[in-house]
Amino acid sequence: MIQQSRGARSQRLSSRYAFVLYLLRRLLLLLVVVWAASTLMFFLPRLTGFNALEGRILMAERPPESATESQKAAAELYRERFGFSRPLAVQYVRYMWRLARFDLGYSMAYYPVTVKEVLGRSLPWTIGLLAVTTGVAFVLGSVIGGVVGWSTSTRWATAAMTPLMALSAIPYYLLALLLVFVVAFRLGWFPMSGAYGIGVIPELTWRFAGDVLHHAVLPAVSVVLGATGFWALSMRGMIVSVLSDDFMTLAEAKGLRRLRIFARYALRNALLPQVTGLALSLGTIFTGLILVEVVFRYPGVGDALQRAARRGDYFIVSGITYVTIVAIALATFIMDVTYQLIDPRVARGRRR
Repeated sequence: MIQQSRGARSQRLSSRYAFVLYLLRRLLLLLVVVWAASTLMFFLPRLTGFNALEGRILMAERPPESATESQKAAAELYRERFGFSRPLAVQYVRYMWRLARFDLGYSMAYYPVTVKEVLGRSLPWTIGLLAVTTGVAFVLGSVIGGVVGWSTSTRWATAAMTPLMALSAIPYYLLALLLVFVVAFRLGWFPMSGAYGIGVIPELTWRFAGDVLHHAVLPAVSVVLGATGFWALSMRGMIVSVLSDDFMTLAEAKGLRRLRIFARYALRNALLPQVTGLALSLGTIFTGLILVEVVFRYPGVGDALQRAARRGDYFIVSGITYVTIVAIALATFIMDVTYQLIDPRVARGRRR
């Protein structure tokens, strides 16, 4: 008994040690990904030889060669103010140090407004829309795909999956354009743009909340329609592959009810790879959502990015890109660690 107790304790310690090592490796990979992406963000614009800040000042004249001495002096002053006149190595160190402190600099178009202020106004809208659309599409698609994969009726499965396959192949922004034209413009059921009405005051009231939900329906549906088809196709494939496993044969041999076999054995085991797919697809969903926000002029990150690109505001574009990279890398890290905790087979693999 004592030896068995010691063996069990040693096994638990070994499992915890392996999990901590895995966690440290994933955390190191997260930092490397963020560092590599930030380094590319720093060097790629400079390799073109074009200074965004100086170019914005000098391009006020057409052609730029006709810029006055005062404009050239202002450009030089701004180069000194924002550190563009320093050696490249010094610029890189200062740049990485600012990013480590989450200092994203100032907006070029709205100076002295900081990039963090711009993100603070736009990011909550995008996070809310992303969380709702991703959650609804994942749950709805997984349930539909699971039921279709479990069904013994080939005709019914084909009829259900055909429209889902078509929707999954259409980009989110094309669905958004279609919904704008048909549902908003032709039918007038929902507003065409914005997050709330012009005459509505942003405050914690039921009227404001209802108006926000009314404006968010079409952007959300644009993403949910396409993403639901993707998750349904993926889940159907997982269910079909699980049906041939040994534990399914054992469950049927025990005489368990068909509904219990589906919910406890088939669906539960097929969901594990879906979680991995969710982590890997976050970047695709986010970039698609940015384009949807541009179509609906929804005041999220996509709309802020589009306005900044149109005005040549390099610092806002760079700040949004950095925040996007960090958010996606962090979400992938969290989903990956969660997968290790919910799948006991992975834990056994770590101990080996």
